[in-house]
Amino acid sequence: MSDTANTILAYLQEVEQERARRAGDAALSACVAAIKLWQQVRLRSTYADLQASERYRAATTFFMEELYGPGDFASRDAQFARVVPALVRLFPSEVVKTMQALSELHALSERFDTEMGSAAATETITREIYASTWRAVGQPAQRERQIALLLEVGGALDRHTRSRMLRASLHMMRAPARAAGLADLQSFLEAGFDAFGAMRGAGDFLQTIGARERQLAAELFAGRN
Repeated sequence: MSDTANTILAYLQEVEQERARRAGDAALSACVAAIKLWQQVRLRSTYADLQASERYRAATTFFMEELYGPGDFASRDAQFARVVPALVRLFPSEVVKTMQALSELHALSERFDTEMGSAAATETITREIYASTWRAVGQPAQRERQIALLLEVGGALDRHTRSRMLRASLHMMRAPARAAGLADLQSFLEAGFDAFGAMRGAGDFLQTIGARERQLAAELFAGRN
């Protein structure tokens, strides 16, 4: 197996380890669930203007529910892990690079959620508690890495959706993917491609997300939130 495939699988294993850690601790699991819910509410508020835009609505929903959302992605991740070796071997390097960035983002986000839930030690999350927990967890360089990966994945999706061949191939894989037990992964990929394709250019969208997330992180670390 290639080094790239091993790297992607290692990130997916990190995600699974975080899930296992929380599954073995009911109190921690509840605190993490509360953190995830608070973050989703925050995202809905921060990006209400983009959600209200016909042009950006689908992409905003994809970010909030598929990349940052509180949903259970265990089935999708398991499907992804099954096809990683074939994906790395058969897909263009640019697509493989995107999947590696996505898996790293997933692992980093799950680790941060566990650490935030552990530091908060409560299911009642307020703005003040979230801010103090953020500072307690710290790691500004890794927080910046999280934002950079999010933008990298978004930029890659924007580029990929311009390939008619790639988009057509993805839709042609719908029936085979379902037959192979990869329906959740297929739905995720289609949602991303459809959302970014509908924007007809994601430059302003990604710039807005980057600016707002970095401003929020700076304010949280500075104690202004």
